[in-house]
Amino acid sequence: MQALRTTINAVVPLPDEEWEALITCWQPMNAKRKTVLTAAGDTERYLYYVLEGVQRAFCLDEGQKDATLIFSYTGSFSGIIDSYFLQQPSRYYLETLTKSAFLRLSFADLSRLMQEYPLIAQWVHISTVHAMAGLMERHIETLTLGAEQKFRRLLSRSPHVLQLIPHKYLASYLGIDPATFSKLMGAVRI
Repeated sequence: MQALRTTINAVVPLPDEEWEALITCWQPMNAKRKTVLTAAGDTERYLYYVLEGVQRAFCLDEGQKDATLIFSYTGSFSGIIDSYFLQQPSRYYLETLTKSAFLRLSFADLSRLMQEYPLIAQWVHISTVHAMAGLMERHIETLTLGAEQKFRRLLSRSPHVLQLIPHKYLASYLGIDPATFSKLMGAVRI
């Protein structure tokens, strides 16, 4: 619970009353490797805080080829955020890549807490804006950079993912061919 509190307080420090109200709503959950937590068509019911493991959100095109959208891992939040906050069916999947442990918070509980505690609502707002800014930056990179530039940005931002995440998923995340990713692994040094 201390890791969760540190993560939340880095955005908005919560006084003890708000923290106590919030922490009682998080429930522990474990999942095996390759478990689909949310499927396309399902409505996301939970916000997850990752205690252990690696997950990915992905979509399938008409030919059933998947494209990785985002990763989550220890110390980060996870879930299909648009489905969670809009309470509408997801267009994406959320799956565990490794055995995972979470704390999860239901939409109903978070909605109630946001109504009762303005600082919790502020934490959600600021966290959502930061997530949106990161997604927009990634979208610009995807549209404007070549394969090597995308690879270099990934390594400069998150070098640890090379040991955490299978390279085929990293290639999908970058929007490059797995063979190109392998060549870049051998050629690019940072």
